Amino acid sequence: MRLISSFIGVTLLVVAASSQATGLATCDSGNPNTWQPQEKLEAMLKERGWQIRRIKIDGGCYEVYALNEKGERVEAYFHPLTLAAVPTSRSR
Repeated sequence: MRLISSFIGVTLLVVAASSQATGLATCDSGNPNTWQPQEKLEAMLKERGWQIRRIKIDGGCYEVYALNEKGERVEAYFHPLTLAAVPTSRSR
């Protein structure tokens, strides 16, 4: 019985940890209905010469996978209300 309880506890911890954001950036962005559309962010970045591969939501931010104007792979975060770049734990 003790083994089953331990297994269930470990399973719950793994599931909880896997459902969390990556922790690289967090945005206090409020209700998603007030966010600017991802298409606007994509257009803004394309004007800068970026090639967008994927945009998703992570930690309340827009997470962008792209190639920048130099052709370098980029993983960047943007605040969904302002579309301003959000510093990450990697960029500090």
